[in-house]
Amino acid sequence: MKQRTTIMMTMTKMATAGASATRIAAVAAALALGGTQLAGCDSGVDSRPQTARPAEDTHQDFGNFEVHYNAVRTDQLTPDVARAYAIERSGNRVLLNVSMLAKASDGRTTPADGTVKATAYNLNGQLKNLEMRRVQEGPSVYFIGEVGISGNEILVFDIDATPRDGSGAYSVKFKREFFAD
Repeated sequence: MKQRTTIMMTMTKMATAGASATRIAAVAAALALGGTQLAGCDSGVDSRPQTARPAEDTHQDFGNFEVHYNAVRTDQLTPDVARAYAIERSGNRVLLNVSMLAKASDGRTTPADGTVKATAYNLNGQLKNLEMRRVQEGPSVYFIGEVGISGNEILVFDIDATPRDGSGAYSVKFKREFFAD
C-alpha cells in the first residue's frame, strides 16, 4: 500500500509539473519494479530458518513400543557417513533406516534390540531387494538397508519389527516419493 501511494504521489507531481505521459509512465514503471524487488526486505517477519518438518509420519506408536523409520536417497548422505557404513552414494539408491524404542511407564524411551525385516515395492508392484542389517552405536541400535530406484519413483515400504523382549511383532507401511536430479 505504501508503495502504491509513493508511485501515485510521484506521478501526480510530475503531471502538475508538465511532464509528458511517456515520462510519467516510465517513472511509474521504474518505481513499481524497484518496489517489487524490495517487497520482502525488512518486512518485520522473522527471517530465521524454520525447522523442517516431514510431510509424512516418521514413527508409529504401539503403546509401549515405537517404530521409527525414514528413507532418503543415499547421495544425500555425507561421504564420511556413507563410507563409515559401507553405503553406496547414488541418486539411484535409497537408504531405509529403522529403529525400535521401548517406552517406560514414565514416558521415557530406550533403544530396543531385535530383528527388522523390510520389503519395498514401486507402484507397478515391482518388488525391490532390501536386505536389512543391524548397526549398534553405544546403546543405540538401528537397522539399515539399501534399495535401487529408477529415476522418479514412489516406493512403498513394509516393515516388520520384532523386539528381542518377545513383546510381539509390529508392522509399519509407508511410502515415499524420490526424484532423480
